[in-house]
This record gives sequence, C-alpha cells and structure tokens, in this order.
Amino acid sequence: MIILKLRRNLLVPVMIVIASTLGAQQTWNDPRTRALVERATERRALQLADTGLVDYKATAHGYVTFLAQFGEGFPEPPKIVKADELGLEVYWRAPDLSKQRIMGRRDTLLLPTDINYHRDHLGIVQNNFRNIIRIGEGDEVQDVPHPLSPTGLDAYDFAIRDSLQIRVGSRVLDVYEVLVRPKNDRQPRAVGAVYIDRETGEVVRMAFSFTRAALIDKELEDVSVVLENALIEGRFWLPRRQEVEIRRTGSWLEYPARGIIRGRWEICCYEVNKGIPPGFFNGPEIVMAPAAERAQKPFPFTGGILDSLPPDVRAVTDEDVKKVQEEARALVRAQALSRSRSFALSARHISDIARFNRVEGLALGTGFLQRLGAGLALVASGRYGFSDEEFKGRGAVEYRTGAGSSLILAAERQYGDVSDEQETSLVRNTLAAQEFGSDYTDTYDVHGISLSASLARPGWRPSLEYAYERHAPLLVNARPASGRFEATIPAVPLRESRLTAGLDRPTSLTLGGLELGIHFVVTGTSTKRSGASLPMKLLRPSVAVDVQRPIGSSRLLLHTSAAGVLTSDAPPAQHLVFLGGPTSGPGYEFHEFVGRGGMSQRIEWRFLTPFVPIPLGRYGRAPGTITLAPFATAVWIDRSAPFKASRQGWYPAIGLSALTVFDVLRFDVARGLRKGRWTFSVDVGRDFWSVL
Repeated sequence: MIILKLRRNLLVPVMIVIASTLGAQQTWNDPRTRALVERATERRALQLADTGLVDYKATAHGYVTFLAQFGEGFPEPPKIVKADELGLEVYWRAPDLSKQRIMGRRDTLLLPTDINYHRDHLGIVQNNFRNIIRIGEGDEVQDVPHPLSPTGLDAYDFAIRDSLQIRVGSRVLDVYEVLVRPKNDRQPRAVGAVYIDRETGEVVRMAFSFTRAALIDKELEDVSVVLENALIEGRFWLPRRQEVEIRRTGSWLEYPARGIIRGRWEICCYEVNKGIPPGFFNGPEIVMAPAAERAQKPFPFTGGILDSLPPDVRAVTDEDVKKVQEEARALVRAQALSRSRSFALSARHISDIARFNRVEGLALGTGFLQRLGAGLALVASGRYGFSDEEFKGRGAVEYRTGAGSSLILAAERQYGDVSDEQETSLVRNTLAAQEFGSDYTDTYDVHGISLSASLARPGWRPSLEYAYERHAPLLVNARPASGRFEATIPAVPLRESRLTAGLDRPTSLTLGGLELGIHFVVTGTSTKRSGASLPMKLLRPSVAVDVQRPIGSSRLLLHTSAAGVLTSDAPPAQHLVFLGGPTSGPGYEFHEFVGRGGMSQRIEWRFLTPFVPIPLGRYGRAPGTITLAPFATAVWIDRSAPFKASRQGWYPAIGLSALTVFDVLRFDVARGLRKGRWTFSVDVGRDFWSVL
C-alpha cells in the first residue's frame, strides 16, 4: 500500500489527488444506476477469484514526497521538504499473496526533518483494496466498507453523473462516472466517484476521500486516493497508476501549518502466469532487495530527483485537491468532514509573543481563539510595550470556510508599518534593534474597525476590506545595547475611511515552465486631517510580481514591487512609498527612498556549489553544497518626501547571496552604485518570515 505513518510531533499530511467536479442534478439509486454498480461489484468479485489469473510480475516507479504549507488559508503552494524516488518489482499470486521488492531508492532532503515513512508507504495498492478499506494499517483510515462490495451496496447511494471517454494507455474507453456518497455520513465511509466501463462493467478508475468518522487521527485533514487500472493481455484489469495524498493540519499557537505526504506510482511491464512459487511470498510484503542484487541490476533512474519529479508535484497548485474537497463536501454534509476545537492560545507569528523595536522596547503578548462551530470563531490578541507603556490589541469575529474563504469583523489598536516591502524577518529585526539600534520598521499608531472578506479559489483570489481608522505619530522610547535609533517618521494625525480591493495569484506553473505569483492591491481613501475643513481623496495602487524559472539544478528569480499615490494634495507621510533596505534596495540605507511613486526590481540567479556538509543530528545532514546567488537590483523613486534627502530616478546595485543549511540561512553582501554603500545582511530565508 501507499500508506503513510508519521511521528505525531510532525504536522504531517494526508490526501490524494482526483480530478472530477460536481454536476447540477443526479438521480440517486435509480434502476439503471443500481444495475450498473451491482454488475461492477460482481465483476470485481470475479476478478479477485478468476482462476485464469494465477500470478503476475510487474515493475513500479514512484515518488513519495513530503511537503509543508503555512499561513491562514494556505495562500501559497506547498514546498517540498523531502523527496524519495523508488523502483519496485511487484509480485502477486492468487488468491491474495503479495510481494514487493525495492530495487532502487534515492532521496533528497531540502529542509531539516526527522520524518520516517512506514515500510508499507513504499509500495503500491494491490487489488483496489479489499472489501474493508484500511489505510496505514488502520492508523489513518479503518473499517470503511468498499463501495463495490456486498456491504457497500447497502451502505452507499449511487448516481450516474456523466458518460465520458477516458484514455487508459493506448486505449480509449467509454465509461460511466458514478458518484458515491454514504447513506449515513456519521459512519466511517468513502465519498467520491468510480468510473465503470460501459461495455464490461469493469472498474477503470476510483477516486475518493473519506468522512470525518473514518479518519482516526484528529489532526488528519483528509485522505484521498486515486487508483487507475489497465487491461492486461486483453483480460485482466490490473494497477496502472496510483496517487495517494495524506494531509495533516495543525497549528502552533493557532498559526496554521499543513504537512502533506504524496505518493505517485506508475506500474508497467506485466508478466502474467509465470509460475511464481508460493514460498517466494514468505516474510514481510515489502522488502529491500539485497545490496548485491541491487548493484547487479540497478533501477534505471534518470536525472536528479527534483528534475524528474512530475511538474504538479514540483510546484503544487492544489487545484485537484480543492476539486476533491468541493465534491466531497457537496456529496455529504460539511460537518461529516469537518473538525472542531474549543479554546486555544493563539499567535500569528513568533514575534507576537516577544519583540523589540525603538517605539515599544521589549513587548510581550499572546492571544486566544474560541471556536464556536459552523466556521465561526472569536479571536483576541494583545501586547504590552515596556518602553512606551502602551497596550496594543485586536479583537475579531471570524467566519472561515474549509476551503479558506473568510469574513472578518475586527477592532484593533496596533502600530502600522509603512513598508511597501518587509525588509527583514521580525526575529532578525528584534535582535538587531536590541543589540545595535538597527530597527527596520517605520510605524505609526492606528485605532480602527474593519470588515474584510476573501474568497479562496483556484487561480485568482479576490479580497475586499472596508476600514475606519484614526492615525497618530509615535516617538522613540527604547534604548539599544549599543548605537542609537533613528527618529520615527512624521506621521500625520488624521481620521480616514478606506476601501481596499486585492487580487492574488498564488505561485503556480504557467506558460514555459514559469512559476508565477502576483499580489495586486488598490486602496481608495478619504482622509481628514486634524483641523482641516475638507477631506482629502487619494488612490494608492501597488503590485508585487514573483517569477521563477528552474533551469536544471539552477533557478532564475525575478521580483518586482511597485506602488504609487494619486492625489491632488500633499499625501500624509504614512501613505507615501517607502523603499530601501536588504529586500527592496540592498546597497542603500533603510527607507532611503520615500516618495509618491516607487519601484524595486530584482533579478537573481541561484546555483549550487560544493560546500562542507553540516550534521543536524536526528534532523539529517545539510547537503554538501551551498546555494550562491549573484543578483542585481534597481530602485526607482519619484518626487521625494520633504523629510528625506532628495532622491530622484534610478538607483542600481549589485550583490552576492549565499544560502546554506537547506537554504534556511541567507547571507547578503551588496554595493549601491549611485550614492550607495557596501551593506551586509544575515537573515532567515524569506519563505519562513510569515512564521517569524
């Protein structure tokens, strides 16, 4: 089986990929449908008992990948942590003997993890499951009646949704897609679809997930399976392609984290009725072939593991997964697939618990989350700064769907940051501010109430927010261990109503093998300053575009960020465009560029070079390579702010980055080429900033 058993201290995954969508109307359990599924059940039983099929041998080639995903609604695709490529010899003998020998295995570790796969994760599913489905030896899914079994005929409803053609190898088959839903969704049951050949009644494909009651571990989000068969020697329907995905979702102080284990297999090269002796099947079902035999007959792997991964594994878009979830939730009540929690401590970032900056000094905080059921939750958080002696906090009523869409009513008193690009991680900023007086945040005081909504869907994801806020400037209150802090920005006291529309395209594959992500926001604001008789209107669009292109083991990255303020009056300082620093303008001072319009462009080339391997104990060993990344950047600014030195036009820079310890640590050195300087930066990789 392709089953996955993981240590409970890992936020690890479960779920498999299917591709079907829900039609508008079906007739459940009509005579035509019942006759079809009863015939398919009979054919399946005959296949298992067919005396013409004595034994077979086949070859299986597959990948088992462990991926991780973070953030509310999981806006970005999962990132590969570990990838294993396997080659198997598969043997079967009637009535139900199975042996699978691992003839080749290689792996790549991209991030430190102590994940261990159970032995039966490393093989395929034989016979389309037995009449009772168990996954992970009953640790993940247990005691689920197979839909096409004598028990399943009474436990499930069936409906023919569509008649279609699908290609299996070189053959094109006319099949019925039959939806399957449980009669009682509070019992351990499957939900999904089976694809039945119209001519023979054979099962060509099965794609299904499971009800909440079928999932044993409370942290399991869902388990999904796709099994495809092929007609061998014109008579026997045997495994051809399989996918299993297990998703486990948890949280650290309610910061969402998801682990995903995905198994994909291609089975081919069948040899039927070759007389395999029964004694060959003694011992464990899945074994590693002896080293001498593997060396004598190595499995023909080609290229590097990551290069050979299928594109939808290398850069997951989650579109197929969402289709499975949508179908399952449409077929059974949402509560049959959902989980609930009660009271829990909550924090969106590590820095929500402890941070240090020039305004607050040391600030400590926490939060809580109370789930009310049906997607509703009460959320509150607070923080106290020991230098400014002020409380900051946020309270909200949130409604979230299982797919990640949300509607949130919130009231807060926070310190807003004017940065158009976050220049460093908040943890790095805390250390640098406390020790050296290097604070890469520019904040102002915000009291406000807001109503926001977002729609999670494949492709573009829209969002909308209306807010009413009161702004005020802040002062430097803290002292660093060495050095001194710069003054805070001259934020203008005001009251404003603001409407913000956003459109996001999470990173996913597009034309030419490019990985493209886009974040676009436009804000319309009506602002009234203290003492002013008339409000000021302003429009502020901004966009961030990320483009990546893998080229062998190297990677080309382009990042573009641009923003502007459109108004006939002098805009408040907190609404201007702020650029400059390790991210938007390396080689220049932090927020050296402030104006009504600005743009930052970065181009970077990453490649591997030999380096000293770094042991990490039970989390593995950092590979004996380091990623070098020469880069070039350019900042453009228009109409500088009066409180900053005059800057106008383009400001280029060049630099070199080194990423090590699984690319978690990044070292940058850069030189600004126009009125710039040498800068050096060390930080955690940007992919982890949302957690920090």
